Amino acid sequence: MTVQEIEAACDAQQSLDFSRHMLAAPELTRSATFYPFGFPAEIRTNSEMILEQFDLLWSMFEKRFDTKPIVTDVHVVATDSTECPPAPAYRYLPKTLTAIADADNYCVADLAQGRTRMVVSTAALRYPLYLRQFFLECAAGGHIATNHVTPVHAGCVVLDGRGVLLCGDSGAGKSSLSYACARAGWGYVADDASFLLNGGSKRMVIGDCHKVRFRPSAAELFPEIDGMEITPRAEGKPSIVVPTATMVHVTRRESAHVDYVVFLNRHAAGPQQLLPYRKDVARHYMRQVLFGWPESLAAQYEAIDRLLAVDVFEMRYRCMDWAVDRLQQLVREGH
Repeated sequence: MTVQEIEAACDAQQSLDFSRHMLAAPELTRSATFYPFGFPAEIRTNSEMILEQFDLLWSMFEKRFDTKPIVTDVHVVATDSTECPPAPAYRYLPKTLTAIADADNYCVADLAQGRTRMVVSTAALRYPLYLRQFFLECAAGGHIATNHVTPVHAGCVVLDGRGVLLCGDSGAGKSSLSYACARAGWGYVADDASFLLNGGSKRMVIGDCHKVRFRPSAAELFPEIDGMEITPRAEGKPSIVVPTATMVHVTRRESAHVDYVVFLNRHAAGPQQLLPYRKDVARHYMRQVLFGWPESLAAQYEAIDRLLAVDVFEMRYRCMDWAVDRLQQLVREGH
């Protein structure tokens, strides 16, 4: 208000309230608690739709760990735009993870304090897939991945109580082989993102057993997913995301004790075979995705070293059925 406007308001005995600055984010009037991957997370927001989207992400998880709750504040701000915001840029600073798309869509996670502050626009609410993948999943993901677990770019399946991590580059077939194993009666833990619990002596892995992500080409292997909706992933790759609750043949397992690590190679020439693989390469493969401060990285490096006490193999394959049978032989015969 100008000086003259304030003078006029005072002359008219109008009530003026400047307790909230025009830059202040909206007040948070709604809250809920969820348990992503079993870890408690408290969400506070001014939008019921935000809670609905978190419910879609995390409602299927139950509490498993008595850790300090991750606190996330999500402020929804009004905008005239109806276009989907751009993909955010991510940056890690010491103990802080940021995701910035534009002036109305950004996120700052204080990893040391277990707190995330986020602003998203009403335009972002119009695109729920964008909202979940680029922002809401960050609400707890960075905290869990630096304070409690060691992320491993791997699928995970379990048979007869023995877990197998399926590692490899993008396109190596981690998701497809994980699902093929599940169709054959294995327990399904994760498709391509597994989380090794830090601390202790056990090699326990948790994951999102509630969905499978396929590349569209996987429909050639699994006719049941042919014709399903194709959606973009955060990396820009198209995928088909299928809830495992709709798959009666999939046995979900929230965790597994890992006994074998297998690197997948479906492009190698020569015969299909399972061979011993280099642990030094495996160690660097797992370390390269980690970020954090010295203490958190030390705990993760220790978890990887414990994991690599198991036998590590490379599986050269082209036939999915052969690969499933060979993994079954490995688990049941130990070679």
